[in-house]
Amino acid sequence: MAKRRVALRGRSLVALGLLGFVLIATGVIWRRAAGISQAADLRALEQQAVQLEAQQARLENEIREASSRSTLAPVAERRLGMRVPSDTQVVILPRSPRSGT
Repeated sequence: MAKRRVALRGRSLVALGLLGFVLIATGVIWRRAAGISQAADLRALEQQAVQLEAQQARLENEIREASSRSTLAPVAERRLGMRVPSDTQVVILPRSPRSGT
C-alpha cells in the first residue's frame, strides 16, 4: 500500500509559523534576561574591585606610616633600648681588600 502525501493547508502553515515565532521570541527573551543578569553580576564585581583597590591603597599607606622612622624610633627606644648614637660613638671600619678576584 502506497502512502499518500498530505499537502499542508493554510491553517497548518499559519500554525507552524506561529509556533516558530513563539520559539524564537522565547529564545530572545531568555537571552536578554541572561544578559541582564550577567550585567548585574559584572557591575557588582566591578564595585567590589573598586572597594578592594581602595582598601589596598589604605593598607599600603598604613604600612608606609608604620614603617617610617618617626614611628619606629620611639618603639625601638622603648622596647629594645636602642637609640641613635652620637658622632663620637660611631666607628668607621676600613674595608679589607678582597682576595681572589
